[in-house]
Amino acid sequence: MKLGVLLFNLGGPETLEDVRPFLFNLFSDPEIVRLPAAWMQRPLAWLISTLRNRKSSGYYALIGGGSPLRRITEAQAHELQKELLRRGIESSVYIGMRYWKPYTREAIDAIERDGVTDLVVLPLYPQFSVSTTGSSFKDFVRQLDARGGRRNIRRRYITRWHTHPGYIDVLAAQISQEIRHFPDPDPSRVHLLFSAHGVPQSYIDEGDPYLRHTETTVALVDERLGRRSPVHLSFQSKVGPVKWLEPSTDRKLRELRLEGAEQVLMVPVSFVSDHIETLYELDILYRKLAEEIGLRAYRRVPALNCNAAFISALADIVIERLPNTT
Repeated sequence: MKLGVLLFNLGGPETLEDVRPFLFNLFSDPEIVRLPAAWMQRPLAWLISTLRNRKSSGYYALIGGGSPLRRITEAQAHELQKELLRRGIESSVYIGMRYWKPYTREAIDAIERDGVTDLVVLPLYPQFSVSTTGSSFKDFVRQLDARGGRRNIRRRYITRWHTHPGYIDVLAAQISQEIRHFPDPDPSRVHLLFSAHGVPQSYIDEGDPYLRHTETTVALVDERLGRRSPVHLSFQSKVGPVKWLEPSTDRKLRELRLEGAEQVLMVPVSFVSDHIETLYELDILYRKLAEEIGLRAYRRVPALNCNAAFISALADIVIERLPNTT
């Protein structure tokens, strides 16, 4: 057996020149924007990416001119490969991005070139949604089938890991560490606002388990912390005029302040790596809002990135899917 592990992530523009084509790729995906006719997809993606390019480029300029997601994901892959080897498991870990380089097809090229016989497919999305894990899996299978790879590689898919003890433990540990830095570190006086990437409400109505998975993660982390802090869930990154999951993170911040909250700790629950949603939305946009509404203290839990406990949890998740290990 020659083992490979394939990590899926969204991808992100690495330069300001990349922003428009990245947006085009994103909105060309029918799992992101659902239209009644397939022929409408690319023209609408062109229109949206053209209209949003200037504003989105401005956001990326504020975080250094591009997304660090590729660099972070490559580092996660490297650390995961090292951790597996430390446990006596030799493997090659690859990354495949859905909407930017290195694309999934590049990962498949490398997997085939290296002669991988057994592949564990691990999306870096803890909670399943058709718009993230579902879209990545469909794209992967479609490309693998097109080149006949389905017959040659034994695959094990990890579709969700939102309840995995290692993931829950590292989130809880990060939160506990951040609470200590508040002016009043009494956990009962620090509101935990778990902020997740939103999806259209229609996805949930049609059976997407994303909301249920996210709520379960929040409940498990709250339990792990001893239920000592007020806990809330909100959603960010809405795009377009359709109804998305509510409440929005900005609205929830305002509501908490009106209810008397003075200290808020933001927890990026559906993001395991820093990118535009953490570095711009949580660190810049919502921090400014927190100042405007008079919050005494506003902090964010660091993204998991290459946290050693998180890498260990990923290794556990992979090992649990290997034959003769469960």
